[in-house]
Amino acid sequence: MTTMPTANRISQNLRTDLLLAAFLIALVAVARLTPHAWNFAPVIAAGLFAGATLGTRSLAFAVPIGGMLLSDIVLGSDHWGIKAFVYASLAASPLIGMFARRFRVSVMLVPAVLSGSLIFFAASNFAVWLFSGMYSLDWAGLAACYVAALPFFQYTLAGETFWSVALFGGAWLVQRATARRAPDALAHS
Repeated sequence: MTTMPTANRISQNLRTDLLLAAFLIALVAVARLTPHAWNFAPVIAAGLFAGATLGTRSLAFAVPIGGMLLSDIVLGSDHWGIKAFVYASLAASPLIGMFARRFRVSVMLVPAVLSGSLIFFAASNFAVWLFSGMYSLDWAGLAACYVAALPFFQYTLAGETFWSVALFGGAWLVQRATARRAPDALAHS
């Protein structure tokens, strides 16, 4: 027989999810607005982390999309078609995180970062080829677009790896620190 969680526990979990989602959205927006190497931003990493840790799925999707929307207000926007492909590819990162939560972080982190980065690379550069007018709309133009984008992919991988390690590693450190303090708090009560 299973017991139903109390309304207070559900409320506390939702509050925690909301705070974490707000922090991640702010992190994405601020990181995109501060000077950084091309594509060295935590958008995919924050989506992966949100998908892997938040209990509220809609909040997980709000993280990369919300961070992008906030920063795009300041940065301006590309062609609507390019943005649609970019946002859709970034929405894949919480899905990857939701799938990856079944595995230990040490097992899932590299495949998750690589998958999210490859989806973003493929979709965003396909959109640039399709909508920017910079490339001929044939196989040669598509190939030229992807070749021209390769130098940026290294920054995407480096940035998403750095930010994923920071987020997942930071969460691990917080869990360890709070687990150590919990017995002390019980002993003093």
